[in-house]
Amino acid sequence: MSAAPAPLRDRLRALVEAPAFERMIIVLIVVNALILGLETSPTAMAAVGPALVAIDRAILAVFVLELALRFYVRRLAFFRDPWRIFDLVVVGVALIPAAGPLSILRAFRILRVLRLVSAVPSMRRVVTGLLRAIPGMGSVVLLMSLIFYVFAVMATKLFGGVFPEWFQTMGESAYTLFQVMTLESWSMGIVRPVMEAFPYAWAFFVPFILITSFAVLNLFVGIMVDAMQTHHEAEDEAAAENAASPHPHGAAAETLAELRALRAEVAEMRAELRARQTGGA
Repeated sequence: MSAAPAPLRDRLRALVEAPAFERMIIVLIVVNALILGLETSPTAMAAVGPALVAIDRAILAVFVLELALRFYVRRLAFFRDPWRIFDLVVVGVALIPAAGPLSILRAFRILRVLRLVSAVPSMRRVVTGLLRAIPGMGSVVLLMSLIFYVFAVMATKLFGGVFPEWFQTMGESAYTLFQVMTLESWSMGIVRPVMEAFPYAWAFFVPFILITSFAVLNLFVGIMVDAMQTHHEAEDEAAAENAASPHPHGAAAETLAELRALRAEVAEMRAELRARQTGGA
């Protein structure tokens, strides 16, 4: 007796989770990115503009169909995956009519390219690691704010009278110190002119640069690297546990399919037995 065919949802699940399907979506995202870039060229639009628009709409239709299939397969679990919500928002923006006051949304169509982040596992791991590093950055941000506040007050009192264009107010001092921290024209543009009036101003700016540019900013990098490494180690441990499990995902799906087939066969046998009993009576 032949096994019952797999339900439609299971067949679609196998389709959307197939590596070939994922690779196709990645290729479409890259092609869509190239098309959106070509649409900014007047020469390209004059030559093949209608074709580019048609291809762009076709790819958008494929993205909509893909998300619809994933929603049908996963149902409400679709909204528990933050990457799927991200895909839904990015594709949804492209579906809003870009006319009248909403014409600015045409520029946001390029956000579809960011779907590449959710489609490529390595990029997804990097972004996840960065997001997990955000809580740990709170103390560093507080420390940086405290340092900026102290040095901005000092700079306003020390240099504000002679250089009002840079240090007259707290806001101007903080912005000037931010420029110094980024090392953008900090020496010839700011520090050396200040040192002409205040020869010992280097004793103020050099420690500020050492603390902010070389110490605190490296703390940001260290926290992000640690968060990404921790995330990767957790993924490796989970993969190892799944591999060592006697019922990995693939085997569980196969077992579930066999149970469904057995149930269907038992139901057929019961129906035949009842039919025979009815005929004998």
